Amino acid sequence: MSAAQPNASSNAVSLAIWIAVGTVALVIGIIMLTRLAVSSYGSRSLDPAAMTPEALAARIGPVAKVQLEGAAPVAAAAAAPKVAAVAAAPAKAKDGKSVYDTVCMACHMTGAANAPKLGDKAAWAPRIKTGNDALVASVIKGKGAMPPKGGGTALSDAEIKAAVEYIVAQSK
Repeated sequence: MSAAQPNASSNAVSLAIWIAVGTVALVIGIIMLTRLAVSSYGSRSLDPAAMTPEALAARIGPVAKVQLEGAAPVAAAAAAPKVAAVAAAPAKAKDGKSVYDTVCMACHMTGAANAPKLGDKAAWAPRIKTGNDALVASVIKGKGAMPPKGGGTALSDAEIKAAVEYIVAQSK
């Protein structure tokens, strides 16, 4: 029966051996990772041709190009100035209803975060009394839970004013 029960000294020796093996494995792992990091750092030789402005532009350029069916292929160099010209074209200003539909409706139709609902004359009456200029300023700066410009940061002040005028007209 005594052979079935291990003695305390063999458990302590076994535990010490496992701790030593684990410590050695940990130290070897740290040494190997350190050598890998140090030996591979800066080991790549950079080709001077790969660092030219043209090569850099090719690597960071667009991933894909759009070509219409039946159209002649467009050279990348010729397409780049056209893209810049299109981006520089002024965008058409949105009217009040479209601004409301795309930005304001989420809160002012549902009443989220205690926003007055569109058409709720009782809720809008005290706000309308302050005047449209004060309402526009509140929208541009943000008020309560409403972020600046109602979250539509790309909107111009004129578009914000048009949206306020639309909401006021619907809520009188």
